[in-house]
Amino acid sequence: MPESLMVAAAVAANALGLAWLALAMDVHWAQVRGGTVPAPGGVRLLRVLGALTLAGALLLCLAVDHGSMASLVWTMSLAAAAIAIALTLSWRPRLLAPLVAWVPSARATP
Repeated sequence: MPESLMVAAAVAANALGLAWLALAMDVHWAQVRGGTVPAPGGVRLLRVLGALTLAGALLLCLAVDHGSMASLVWTMSLAAAAIAIALTLSWRPRLLAPLVAWVPSARATP
């Protein structure tokens, strides 16, 4: 796989991982899924998937370059992904709904 595609996959994985970690929070879940909260098992699953995806992004960066450069690329792509997810949650949170369409909701929030 070309190095540029591996870096692009790492950036996408960082965005996906941070989105899953953000959507494990009740406030962001309610923004995206419309007034519900995720099931407790769904929260754990989103946290685990988010952490594994971020770790996978780091491994992709390490496969492309040496440790110091890979950690820099990973950290900078984390920052870019965090900004992208934050802006998406601010302006168009429903765009993130397909990322958690398969996670069950527990109940409506009061």
